[in-house]
Amino acid sequence: MNKPSLARQNWLLAIAVIALTVMPLVFVRGEYGGSDGQAQEAIKKSHPTYEPWFKPLFEPASSEIESLLFASQAAIGAGVIGYAIGFYKGRHK
Repeated sequence: MNKPSLARQNWLLAIAVIALTVMPLVFVRGEYGGSDGQAQEAIKKSHPTYEPWFKPLFEPASSEIESLLFASQAAIGAGVIGYAIGFYKGRHK
């Protein structure tokens, strides 16, 4: 495979990834909520007198900050797992 066709293939793949990312945001409408809220509602319906056992140690100021912290946690975890896999793969060679 020569260089121009490889570069063209990379650009087409990049465009496809961007399209697959943007299309659901444009065409899918709805309320996006987490499972925490659904779990709280289900508990309130099944056990109306339920009291939580403890309070959170840290309460983010907004849902955007909460989402940022969750995404950061996922990214750090993925980085650690990727590093470990790469480290052991390189060690094996």
